[in-house]
Amino acid sequence: MADTGLSFDNPLFKQFAFYSGVVIVKTMSMSVLTALNRIRKSVFANPEDCAIGKAMNRDVKPTLTDPTVERIRRCHLNDLENVVTFVLVGLLYVSSGPDPSTAVTYFRIFTGCRLLHTVAYLGQVPQPSRALMFGGGLTVAMLMAVDVIRKASF
Repeated sequence: MADTGLSFDNPLFKQFAFYSGVVIVKTMSMSVLTALNRIRKSVFANPEDCAIGKAMNRDVKPTLTDPTVERIRRCHLNDLENVVTFVLVGLLYVSSGPDPSTAVTYFRIFTGCRLLHTVAYLGQVPQPSRALMFGGGLTVAMLMAVDVIRKASF
């Protein structure tokens, strides 16, 4: 029987940890991208944050309407809605003893979809590109979740 432990002694968990790490770092990088664009464009959401712009001799007022910053924030929110789910379901999935080749394929598809989703979102690539990437990642997470539920059924 395959090792289903959540440790790096389990080769499947190691693969899952790698792909999860990639999408987690990608998600966290969206915060940095938001902050950099807020500073670059002097677009701050809170009055106290406007001090950063004033320190650069810019007259700034709080705003929530900058198209670039808001696009990055929406992309980040989409990551939070999908990556967290993938990681949680993935932990259950790996511990359920799935077929390793199927599992690694799922991890790769999800990761590729999330990376391409970000490129499509931030690059304003016409639809249905972003929708297809969203759907691909969601489908993978759903398939893993259904497999977990099936194996955990009483």
